[in-house]
Amino acid sequence: MATDYEFLQIEKAGKIANLTLNRPHRLNAVHQPAAFELKAAAQELDADPDVRLVAIRGEGRAFSTGIDLKDLAVGEIDMQYFRVWEEALRIFETMDKLVICQIHGHAVGGGLQLAMACDIRVATADANLSVPAINEGLLPGLGTLRLARYIGHGRAKRMVLSGDGITGEEGLAIGLVDHLIPADGMAAAFDALIDKYMSVNSQGCRLSKLAVNDCFDLEFDPFLERYMSLQQQAFDSNDFKEAIDAYHAKRSPQWA
Repeated sequence: MATDYEFLQIEKAGKIANLTLNRPHRLNAVHQPAAFELKAAAQELDADPDVRLVAIRGEGRAFSTGIDLKDLAVGEIDMQYFRVWEEALRIFETMDKLVICQIHGHAVGGGLQLAMACDIRVATADANLSVPAINEGLLPGLGTLRLARYIGHGRAKRMVLSGDGITGEEGLAIGLVDHLIPADGMAAAFDALIDKYMSVNSQGCRLSKLAVNDCFDLEFDPFLERYMSLQQQAFDSNDFKEAIDAYHAKRSPQWA
C-alpha cells in the first residue's frame, strides 16, 4: 500500500509504479513541501522490492515547470529546498528500477532536471524543454552536470547561459529525448513504451543501468571491476536462468 501524498500520487500495478506530479493548477511547479514529498516518494519506491519500473507523469497541461516561482518570490523557499530536491533526483537516478518519464507541455527548470534523472525520456514533439534559472539569478541545479553529459558542453552551456528552450523534437535530435509520442493518444503511446521496457526488464537490465551510470566517473580498471561485480550478480540471478530456459523452450522469458 503506497503512502498518501498531498502533491503527488503513487499507484502500483504489479511491478510498475506510476508516480504522478499533482499540482496541475500550478503546472506541477514544485514548492518546498512538494520537494520533501518527492524525496519521500523516491525513498518509498527505492525500498519496494516488488517495483521494477517507475513511470513519472505530470497531471494536467504540463510535466513540471520546476521550482515554484511564486513561493520563491515571497521567501517561502530556502536553501534546504535545493539539497532535498537533488537528493530526491539522485535516488531516482541510482535506484535499482528503470525510471521512465512522459514529458508534455513544459519540462522547465526542475522539471527538466527531474526528467534528466530518469533513465528514459519520452516527449511530445511540441514539448518545451528549458533550464531558465538564470532569469532568477540562480543555477539550474545539477542540470549543470546532467545536461552536459547528455548533450555535450557546448549545447549545455547555450541552454544554461541563455535560458532558451528547445522542443521535444529538437531534444530527440540531440539525445536529450529518447522517444517522441503524439500529443493525441499520448497516454496510450506512453503505456506502450512502458510495456516495451518491461519486456526486457530483467535484473541484468537494471544492473546495466547502474553500470552506465558509472561510465563517466570511473577509469577503465575500476570500471572493469565494477562491471565484473555486476555481471556476476546477473549471472547468478534467477532472471538469467529464466533466459536460458526460455531460449531452450523457444519462448519469451518471464522476468521475476
